Amino acid sequence: MKAETKNCQNCKKDFIIEPEDFLFYEKMAVPPPTFCPECRMQRRLAFRNTHSLYKRKDSFTGKDILSIYSPDKNLVVIDQKDWWGDSWDPFDYSKEYDFTKSFFTQWKELRDVFPLQSLSNSKAVNSEYCNVAEESTDCYLCTACFRNERTMYSDSITYCRDSLDLHIVHESEFSYDDIVCTKSNRLFYSLNSHNCIDSYFLFDCRNCTDCFMSSNLRNKSYYFYNTQLTKDEYAKKIADLSLGSYLQIEKLKKEFLDLHTSAIHRFAHITNSVDVTGNNIDHAKNSKYCFETVHGPEDSKYIFWGAMNSKDCYDVSAVADMSLAYETFDAGVGGQRYLFDSVVYSSSNTEYCFNCYNSSDLFGCFGLRSKQYCIFNNQYSKKEYFELISQIKKQMCEIPYIDTAGRIYTYGEFFPIELSPFCYNETVAQDYFPLTQTEANEKCFAWKESEQRTYLPTVEAKDLPDDIIDVDELILQQVVHCAHEGQCGERCSTAFKIVKDELTFYKRFRIPLPRLCYGCRHAERFKIRNPLKLWHRQCMCDLEEHHHSGGCSNEFETSYAPSRPERIFCETCYQKEIV
Repeated sequence: MKAETKNCQNCKKDFIIEPEDFLFYEKMAVPPPTFCPECRMQRRLAFRNTHSLYKRKDSFTGKDILSIYSPDKNLVVIDQKDWWGDSWDPFDYSKEYDFTKSFFTQWKELRDVFPLQSLSNSKAVNSEYCNVAEESTDCYLCTACFRNERTMYSDSITYCRDSLDLHIVHESEFSYDDIVCTKSNRLFYSLNSHNCIDSYFLFDCRNCTDCFMSSNLRNKSYYFYNTQLTKDEYAKKIADLSLGSYLQIEKLKKEFLDLHTSAIHRFAHITNSVDVTGNNIDHAKNSKYCFETVHGPEDSKYIFWGAMNSKDCYDVSAVADMSLAYETFDAGVGGQRYLFDSVVYSSSNTEYCFNCYNSSDLFGCFGLRSKQYCIFNNQYSKKEYFELISQIKKQMCEIPYIDTAGRIYTYGEFFPIELSPFCYNETVAQDYFPLTQTEANEKCFAWKESEQRTYLPTVEAKDLPDDIIDVDELILQQVVHCAHEGQCGERCSTAFKIVKDELTFYKRFRIPLPRLCYGCRHAERFKIRNPLKLWHRQCMCDLEEHHHSGGCSNEFETSYAPSRPERIFCETCYQKEIV
């Protein structure tokens, strides 16, 4: 079996299907993809809304509820607590398969009348404003998160406590404004740093204590701008900085960006892994194009976020403890053979399903729990189920779904973006594959227009006290006008409030009040992190003591684009210079 070059029917660029890919598709009994890996990920993420929250009416009770579905969407949305109750039966919405219509058209028809959970927020304790969250305690506006306590305004975090404004952070506490950091305590404004304590503005540091504005450190204390100081010298420098001042912090953030650019950059952050490519990977084996994965995966490809203890998975996002999965997101925790699913847990042999649990042998189903042999929420015998599935897959190829832009969807394709219940700019796809409204319209993707806000700001961001020491509890009664004023093109809420626990945190750790709403702050963090993409490059090291004549000849796959200014080192040169 040889590699083949295909042309993506979405972006029209060529992509390669390797021999091992064909073996995986054969194992899963699916045809090879017609979308390139990047467009496949974009398509999946366009069905995932973590941040855009709205007030709307419960379709059953008429009460006001918080929901990921905006009120202008003609959908049946109910309180998540009622969704898990026994007051309604998912089988009441069953649909007979119609062989004269495309599968995707019928799937949307069922989706549009089926009760949907307002949020995905399970086992929450005083954490009503979290989404895609599990086991949160006293948390507020946290998304894609697991087992966090007293944490606010954060995304993609696990096991964090008493922290604010984190993105991709694990097992940390009393921390603020960190990106891709783990196992730290009182770490602030830092990037790609781990096991650090009482430190500020660190990039690529490990096991450091009391360090400030430094990069590439290992097992250090009392470093200030990458210079060793005594304990007393360091304490005096920190005391003189006025870290509670907003203007001072903004100045330091600019210095940190310069520090980040001038530091030595490892081609990829990969630990305890064998034969892998991607970035921010831990404990993986024989896996390619993986990003933000921990405790796995193995024998997998095109993975984004999570993949804990997963094996034989392709094109999956936000999954854990699963095997034999393809084109699936937000799924797993036991089970195998998930195909084209979303929000399906502890199940096996499910295809094109949404929000199903502890089930097996389902096709095109919604909201089923502990069921087997169902199609469009209809119950069948085992023999009937497999006979009908065979006929449906054949019919999906004979009567394909053709979207508004002319893209063709047969069996083996994930859902068309135009069937997403969300507009493109409401979803995670906009974070990782940002488009302008014009670009989205050209691709025939739905776009959410900015809504008129009913609240009126009572104070301008520019008029807030510069230093947190000058802020009193009267700020809790104010509505702050976001400095972006809705003109940034991000998920700007135009105004925001400071809540009591938030103010207590700022006071305790000498952090100035934010001038941007959470949506804008989250977007600012995204601009710093690397994209979910790889380029083939050569090591930029020219240090003679690294035992190479002239420049290093080692090559690698990296998420740093060739146009970027950072110095990118291969693993060998990086280890010789840093460790």
